[in-house]
Amino acid sequence: HTGDIGELVNGRFLKITDRKKEMFKTSGGKYIAPQVIESKLKEDPLIEQAMVVGADQKFPSALVVPSFVDLKGWCKRHGVADAPDAELVKNVKVVELYEGLVKKYNNSFAQWEQVKKIVLLPEQWTVESAEMTPTMKVKRKAITEKNKALIEGLYK
Repeated sequence: HTGDIGELVNGRFLKITDRKKEMFKTSGGKYIAPQVIESKLKEDPLIEQAMVVGADQKFPSALVVPSFVDLKGWCKRHGVADAPDAELVKNVKVVELYEGLVKKYNNSFAQWEQVKKIVLLPEQWTVESAEMTPTMKVKRKAITEKNKALIEGLYK
């Protein structure tokens, strides 16, 4: 009734883990709680920010903002030429790296919850750009609107 998602801890305490209203439904009728998937993805040091999309689509996809400090270290170790962030996110080796990371974390989820496609973004979401709240939660509507063409491209 509160709009929260939780779990019982030790059979006695309710731990709030998510907000129910953040859920969306795929075209196949399955409900997905994106924050759970996003939290899992952000466990990786190479992923700074992530937002799962896919309402009314066949499968979930994700917008991923790399941790550029860690990514540049990875690039140096793997022979990828240093480049501006906007070029790095288009580099084939970098895209393959992030697709592999997402695939690894997908093992934690049911088949219909697994992220099938990603797009790497060159800029972090910030409060100043109106993509984050002051409490550092993603503003899904603002990010979706700003990246509408990229999201549509994931489903073509």
